[in-house]
Amino acid sequence: MNRLILALGLAPLIVGAGAAAAADPEFGSFWHDGKAELDGYRYMVNRYGEPRRGQCVMVFVTEPFSDSKRVKVDDPSRNPADTFDALKLNLVRDFQTGIYDYNTMASVFTRSADLLPVKISFSSAEWCGHVYEELRVDAHRITERVTSYFEDETSAREIDRPRNGITEDELFIALRGLRGDYLRAGERRSLTLLPGALYRRLTHRPLAWTTATIERLAKPQTVRVPAGTFVAHVYVVRIQGGREGRFEVEREYPHRIVRWAWTAPQGRDPATGWSRPEGNDSGELAGTARLQYWKLHGEGDERYLNMLGLSPMPR
Repeated sequence: MNRLILALGLAPLIVGAGAAAAADPEFGSFWHDGKAELDGYRYMVNRYGEPRRGQCVMVFVTEPFSDSKRVKVDDPSRNPADTFDALKLNLVRDFQTGIYDYNTMASVFTRSADLLPVKISFSSAEWCGHVYEELRVDAHRITERVTSYFEDETSAREIDRPRNGITEDELFIALRGLRGDYLRAGERRSLTLLPGALYRRLTHRPLAWTTATIERLAKPQTVRVPAGTFVAHVYVVRIQGGREGRFEVEREYPHRIVRWAWTAPQGRDPATGWSRPEGNDSGELAGTARLQYWKLHGEGDERYLNMLGLSPMPR
């Protein structure tokens, strides 16, 4: 059993597949403890026709959020009518491509009350330049703003938001079932899906909805990853055109993403000419902790990365 997890007081990772799962705690009693959940992953992504290995971390934390400005609120008491509690995911994915590296982050902001998204931002920095995209998500529309180093990419536009629409980036929150299961065992749902920011960036696809199905497999499965052994619910996302995602979600609370993987039909990509489909990525949980990471910026605090299965940057 992973000694780091036990030292942190988290649930054991090895759970009998036939055992009944404990009841989930009340959302606020877990997520309003003044800490963030940090999950480190061994990461892989297809870029320029080759598999690239890197590191990934997911940061989940609650914070006060402004409904009008769509930013974190410094003083919630100043305008409580405009402030709500948000669960935020910062998804950081870094990988090397030859001489230069990519540093990317997607931030997904959801209302804690229903875990529906209100804003998704994305940034990508590499040696050629950097790009920032922001999506303001409202009930019936999504407003996109892009600022780019590259010619003809800086733009602003709106698209309708379908009633049953879901964004790929919010799957990392929605499928965790932090306020109840997203689907029952064996259930399937058809919907419209907005491909994720990283995938659209690497494949140079515009913001556009597509159709998809999400299915939860009937039985949980035992999953072994660098962080340990988990019993996990499995969700399969099938997107029109053949791209498919598999999400293995820890059965026990807090239902962490144990492993995910996006695949696509093999063969040369007609849009890019690369031998491997661009933008498909995967991650395996390497370590996890609940910490006030924003206080751990001193010399020597790099040691906490070991708890996440991550390596510090070379000095």
